[in-house]
Amino acid sequence: MSLSAADSSLQSGTQQSGQASVTAGLLRRVAGHYPTGVVLVTGPRPAPGQPPPAMVVGTFTSVSLRPALVGFLPAKSSTTWPRIRAAGRFCVNVLGADQQQVCRRFAAADPHRWEVPHRETATGSPLLLDALAWFDCEVAGEAEAGDHWFVTGTVRDLGTGRPGPPLVFLRGGYGHCAEDTDAARSGRPAGPD
Repeated sequence: MSLSAADSSLQSGTQQSGQASVTAGLLRRVAGHYPTGVVLVTGPRPAPGQPPPAMVVGTFTSVSLRPALVGFLPAKSSTTWPRIRAAGRFCVNVLGADQQQVCRRFAAADPHRWEVPHRETATGSPLLLDALAWFDCEVAGEAEAGDHWFVTGTVRDLGTGRPGPPLVFLRGGYGHCAEDTDAARSGRPAGPD
């Protein structure tokens, strides 16, 4: 199927903007129509008295079931990722829709960000006690992906916390997903075994 000139709602972004190629701004604007989950990736405290590294991430994904792998994409310009990489382990904290302020505190490197209730996982990374879910991981790999790194982690432990919808980012702002899914209505887990 091809796009007709009459269907302007589906024109390419480069045609609509008059740009000859895909720019970073255009890609960001169009990709913003796809919701992404918001997680907090934490690493172990580098030394006594130093705060643990933490970064807000919107690129977290499940990568493989066997072996159990997850991934995320930190920017190459990140100053936090090198500290987590050096530790070789991290914890992914899935944020709830009601945790926008927590997200903002960590994104802005608020000096009081670690006043949120948390504990250390078996690998030493902070786990937020109000997280909806968590994945405690060891770094399995890192590959170059344009201006980002694609980081994979081997899941060593994981769990769920309190119920509630996850925090999502959509069209430049925070939101949440409705929980009225087929799996939620049936009481069975979503996806294959």
